[in-house]
Amino acid sequence: MAEMSRATRDRIWDAVPLRSAEPTREHASAPPVGEGHPLDLGHLDAATEAQVIARLTSRDFDAWSEAASRVGHCAKPIRLHGHSDTVDVGTGEVLSSFSSADSPLGVLHVRCGNRRAADCPSCSRLYAADTFHLIRAGVAGGKGVPDTVADNPLVFATLTAPSFGTVHGTRGGRTCRPFTVKGQDRVCEHGRSTVCHDRHGDEDELLGQPLCRDCYDYESHLVWQWWAPELWRRFTIDLRRLLARHLGVPETRLSELLTVQYAKVAEYQQRGIVHFHALIRLDGPKTADGFAPSPASTTAAILAQVVEQAVGGVSFDAPPLFDDDPVRTLRFGAQVDVRPIKTSRRTDDPDRELTSGQVAGYLAKYATKSAGDLINGDNPHLRRLRATLAEVTDHIGTDARAEGTPIREHPYALLGKWNRMLGFRGHFSTKSRRYSITLGRLRRARTRFQRRLADASRHGRTLDVRDLDDLLSDDLEETTLVVGQWSYAGSGWDTDGDAELAKAAAARAREYAQWKAAQRVDSSITAGQSE
Repeated sequence: MAEMSRATRDRIWDAVPLRSAEPTREHASAPPVGEGHPLDLGHLDAATEAQVIARLTSRDFDAWSEAASRVGHCAKPIRLHGHSDTVDVGTGEVLSSFSSADSPLGVLHVRCGNRRAADCPSCSRLYAADTFHLIRAGVAGGKGVPDTVADNPLVFATLTAPSFGTVHGTRGGRTCRPFTVKGQDRVCEHGRSTVCHDRHGDEDELLGQPLCRDCYDYESHLVWQWWAPELWRRFTIDLRRLLARHLGVPETRLSELLTVQYAKVAEYQQRGIVHFHALIRLDGPKTADGFAPSPASTTAAILAQVVEQAVGGVSFDAPPLFDDDPVRTLRFGAQVDVRPIKTSRRTDDPDRELTSGQVAGYLAKYATKSAGDLINGDNPHLRRLRATLAEVTDHIGTDARAEGTPIREHPYALLGKWNRMLGFRGHFSTKSRRYSITLGRLRRARTRFQRRLADASRHGRTLDVRDLDDLLSDDLEETTLVVGQWSYAGSGWDTDGDAELAKAAAARAREYAQWKAAQRVDSSITAGQSE
């Protein structure tokens, strides 16, 4: 960013007191604040930079700063006009009122709620935190889930997509593809080599690229991607069938002995196709709280074997894309990784166990990872994949018009709608009903906390967080009702400069949180060494 006056820089420190860049080693022991940790605004163009300076020197900067902080420096908040009243359910008395005119900028800003980090770092970070607690509660208990759930069998499974053509990969630091498959020539029918002796780094642009794009089966890639959610559904059905067979009971009676619970996230591979990471847990029969102990005859090792067997057996005959298109039998890829949580070891440190917190953080990371970080990239393979999707969509539409049939009846009628997701129409993060607490309850608990904090602030009281155990209580226990009337006024900040300031503030807050977490880890290590 261009050189600013000291007064302008001081206003930046006052508005957003945290830095966006990663903490360096020399600053590891000190909090990342002050002029030694400038905002990351060097990527701005001249027009956006001028907007930033105009905001920092404007008369309503303090009002904007307050509005931005209220939504956690969301990158694209929703603007609302209206008012609301808080009413006592028992007496009907209006306890308090709020109007958008009371907001700092005369309009109410609320978070956009986008989970993708590339779109909104602040909301993505909040979503990641909620997802982490949701997943961890199903592993170790907490948030209303009893601690005894940690004793139930639990495995961490990764289900991949099959190969639709050879692509470049890291291969664990080994050479990419030094040999050919038995019976395969070293040159394909298109005259391109089928071997690669390079060792690709993690940032290599060739990663995920086919060795020959003319050999790669792009249509089958899209068909598998479209039906991946169906494959997962069939996998869960087959898993229950195999568990019933293992226990020697009919499938209809399986719920009398155990239930299968899971939390799953989808991650895009570098070749533009998803695979699934899942925590799969075995509980006992259904109870009021849904967390009964599992039968003694089912262990994590047995569950891992059954999961591998179910993955290998699931299949689906996908409808053809066109009249002359073949029926494809879809399956998961041959690379299946299923590990019991309590006995597995970390790949980067084999002497340490894979803990529940590490697995929860791993899944939360992929649940919030922006698909746009990969699929919105620009490389020959992804361009070819998008072009194939467009060709398929046009072909389907042309056939439907020629035959005079409604296109909505075609099994791939909505394929074009999911162009941005490269044909994947599933949710990036899902869970079974009784795996753990829901995101909705976590968000309502946060709302209750914010209300209590605001009320304590208005009355000059200190809020003791030790008295907040009831935040996750059921909504039926609420004694107040918020009634309001709101209208949509728009989305986003007034200028791109405002949005960049908000993103920089969110990034600095994230760094500060990471620094605090590192300090806690260092303190615990020091305390352990002194004992």
